[in-house]
Amino acid sequence: MCGLFGMVRSPFADDPGRASDVFVTLGMLAEERGTDSAGLALLGAWPGLGGWPGLGGPPGGCRVVKGRGPFSRIWRPAYVPELDRSPVALGHTRWATQGSPLEPRNASPMAVQDVVATHNGDIDAAGLRARFALPPSSGTTDSEPIFQLLAGCAGPPDVTRVLEAVVGRVALAWVHRDRPTEVHLARGALSPLTVAVDTDQNIYWASNPRWFRDAERHTRVEFASVVMLREGTYAKIGMESRPGRRDRPEVLVTANFLPTARDTDMDPRVWTGFTADDQEVDQAGLLHRAVQRAGGTGGLATVA
Repeated sequence: MCGLFGMVRSPFADDPGRASDVFVTLGMLAEERGTDSAGLALLGAWPGLGGWPGLGGPPGGCRVVKGRGPFSRIWRPAYVPELDRSPVALGHTRWATQGSPLEPRNASPMAVQDVVATHNGDIDAAGLRARFALPPSSGTTDSEPIFQLLAGCAGPPDVTRVLEAVVGRVALAWVHRDRPTEVHLARGALSPLTVAVDTDQNIYWASNPRWFRDAERHTRVEFASVVMLREGTYAKIGMESRPGRRDRPEVLVTANFLPTARDTDMDPRVWTGFTADDQEVDQAGLLHRAVQRAGGTGGLATVA
């Protein structure tokens, strides 16, 4: 059960440090969902680039930092200036179910073709490869085949077609590097995903809704809304391009799809770290279909 977290920064916030503090806090909290490896990706601005694309600096730029162990081991205060200037940041903590945790190429965030992406779950990767003609992977995880497919998607119909083909537990966050201020989020079967908006209009996501309540207590941020996504939800978050205007991040596109899980995928560890109330609410809204299918581990063993 990996941990996903990240943010899309609002250009209206008078202090970028507030959102950055939340991002780092979410990373520390996400350690409860995996300490095999951890990583972060800063998109849209890093040394040599200025601020927001179209607002004083050129678009582009991507820095990925990852390593073995918990998030607290790979995080460095030296990253703060870059984080404060990045419109988008993705984070991941890993509990390995497929692919050795000792292999750096298996750690996330992963840069695959033109996408930078993170995945929480465990899927039937062999079944996905059998259905689609995919190039060889650089690593041995079940995440990389999904990222390869998403990299070739031209729009929401293509995305939902890929997501409906996935069998297993899956929650995803990804960014196309040529569009670094647009984030794609998807929750398929089981793997939880929560979206929050603070009073500065920054948008965040995380695997556990409790983390936002904890972050509110330990940072200077107040959240205006915290919503657990239902299974079968895809959303694109970003800003409309309007000449002469600075727009806040918002949900630009939503779509629904029917997720599929294996009969072995229902495991209480899906809700690792959840309060009893949050788990009950989420389980009451499950709507995936279940099939008897070999493939993956069912999340019942960690690859050593």
